[in-house]
Amino acid sequence: MQTIYFDHAATTPLDGRVLAAMQPYLTEQYGNADSRYFLGRRAALAVLSARDNISSLIGGSGGNLYFTSSGSEANSWALKGVCAANFGKKNRIILSAIEHPSLIKAAEDMHIFGFETVFVKPDSSGIVRPQSVKNALDKGGAAFVGVMAANNETGVIQPAAEIYEVCKQAGVFYFCDCVQLAGSANFACDFADGISISAHKFYGPKGVGALWLKMGAKIARLISGGQQEGGLRGGTTNVAGVCGMSAALSLAHSEMEKNNARVRALRDMFVSAVLKEIQGTFLAGDINRRLPGNANIGFFGCRGEQIMIKLDMRGICVSTGSACSSGASKPSPVLLSMGLSEEEAASCVRFTFGRENTEEEVKSAVKTLAEVVGEIRSMR
Repeated sequence: MQTIYFDHAATTPLDGRVLAAMQPYLTEQYGNADSRYFLGRRAALAVLSARDNISSLIGGSGGNLYFTSSGSEANSWALKGVCAANFGKKNRIILSAIEHPSLIKAAEDMHIFGFETVFVKPDSSGIVRPQSVKNALDKGGAAFVGVMAANNETGVIQPAAEIYEVCKQAGVFYFCDCVQLAGSANFACDFADGISISAHKFYGPKGVGALWLKMGAKIARLISGGQQEGGLRGGTTNVAGVCGMSAALSLAHSEMEKNNARVRALRDMFVSAVLKEIQGTFLAGDINRRLPGNANIGFFGCRGEQIMIKLDMRGICVSTGSACSSGASKPSPVLLSMGLSEEEAASCVRFTFGRENTEEEVKSAVKTLAEVVGEIRSMR
């Protein structure tokens, strides 16, 4: 059975060139980056080079880049660490209602310390408006504001720079989850006080991410017992992982224009065919302001989970929302916050395309999808 993978927002395959860049640090150059002999010094130099390269690619030379195990860890550390470092000043956390679960759950964890969470809803197109953030800030300030750069379920790109201006005027730390944006867009991270990225979203290895903070930003230590990451996150450095992330991001930037054009064309071909050939369908989120490979489509009279399972049985990989909460059976909170009804939200399926996908796969998937939707609707 042929496998068709349309879930690149969840993860991407490791680029062979990235694996080649990692290989030496898994075999011959296996030194601990904190050891003082020559193998350790070589590893430390590789980590330093990777840190400088990634910082340069994200326009973050005016700040500090800390390696983590994932984007989720970076998100959680940012929220908890910033709130802890500024404890006693403000006890409000403002998040958009479309944030990744790693931020939302981290905010919940802070409630036992007296913090409260205020959620800002997007409009019906999935965009969080700067004025909505300002309105929330005007009601009592905040210790932390989190609005992501691009949503992982809808692909809708947020007005991060404008939101940052609102936060700067209020003197509040603004954090922007860039996990979905990195590798799909060139950007300089001067539009936030802190951002997160994750290597496996742009054809890098799993198990490595990064948190970038603007110079002067205060954050509490995450892991004690070691001097790694400026003494803030102890533990042996994942040398091969960070070198892989550096290589993957370099490739993503050098090939971005070509890959984005290709992926966008496949996405548009798929969306156009589905909306035309399958009745009772709709696209969730702004049709233009979105990542090139993302399409979140609703199918009236179906549940997204039913579609996902039937497609899976036919070798097509898709999802019904964030991979980090895909075990949940409830409709997506992101889609509900946009004003979709529970029935509409539950009918949605996320299709996210990558550079290795083909027109033949798109045509085959559309045909199979039409059959699956017809089967489900016939059982009503």
